Amino acid sequence: MIPDLNRRTGFGGVPISAPTLDDIRAAAERIRDVAVRTPLVPLRSYTGAQPDILLKPETLQPVTSFKIRGAYNWASSLSDEQRARGLSTVSAGNTAQAVAYAARLVGASARSRLPDTTPQVKIDAIKAYDMEPVLMPGDELFDWMLSAGWKDESYTFLHPWVEPLMVAGSATMGLEIFDDLPEIDTVFVSVGGGGLICGVGSALKALKPDVRLVAVQPEACAPVRASISADAPAWVEPKPTLCDGLGVPLVTDEMWPLLRSVVDDTVEVSEEQVEDAIKRLALDNKLVVEGAGAASLAAALATPFGKRGRSVCVLSGGSIDSDKLAKIIGGTI
Repeated sequence: MIPDLNRRTGFGGVPISAPTLDDIRAAAERIRDVAVRTPLVPLRSYTGAQPDILLKPETLQPVTSFKIRGAYNWASSLSDEQRARGLSTVSAGNTAQAVAYAARLVGASARSRLPDTTPQVKIDAIKAYDMEPVLMPGDELFDWMLSAGWKDESYTFLHPWVEPLMVAGSATMGLEIFDDLPEIDTVFVSVGGGGLICGVGSALKALKPDVRLVAVQPEACAPVRASISADAPAWVEPKPTLCDGLGVPLVTDEMWPLLRSVVDDTVEVSEEQVEDAIKRLALDNKLVVEGAGAASLAAALATPFGKRGRSVCVLSGGSIDSDKLAKIIGGTI
């Protein structure tokens, strides 16, 4: 259920600006010894590799998701006084893991608010990083976010969607994609809060303006298309989805102008398409990828080559419960 806040879509902040190439290159240098420079890997099949679909496996990051890029870019930029207060965020699981890992590196304590539907594998990982998880019902969590509850935090708070240093950190991926494949035509990026596609899109559009950025969301929660149709930030009523990391039911006022400027198209994928992509990545490319990450491949496979050309799919994260993965591979989910 959508929180009863008159369907507000903003946090009272200013719109996020696109990071400059100088900002992105500075972030790349800052995170160089912490984040993995992930390769582009051809999608494999038993009839041979598909060189027109390349995978960007952010599952290889130390926290198994791209979030470490932005989280460490932010944490390493804080003052000693800010770090001494501890680091805090709100997350569906992956941002929390990244902040917890970054907190260890900068010598800070950490905690995160999470929806009480967060997969156990993510909660276990958060605890393993010595972060305190604070579970809340989803409606209450969005209420807390939209009411700017973090302003009362004693910890130094990282806003996962509208923090410019998070966007610049994510944008480092765009530099890598262009360096490895300057002739790229299309990049498929899963969208939750929007920081990933805004970052990757900002970098790639600055380097190659004609590259196409496709925003991928599950049919169960697709506020990007709703916002584009309305030409304004919009809420949707979310339904349960394998793509728990993409369960953000709105586009915020702060993210909307930048998101709208970088997104060229949208694709919504079914739960069955996501399951098939997870299974294919596991069996063919030997990559363990969560639903939110596999959605990008599901979208590329559903798009004819003539429409997408040489494509990169960002596999954004790999935190999936082992029993769920086994059921998907065995076809019993």
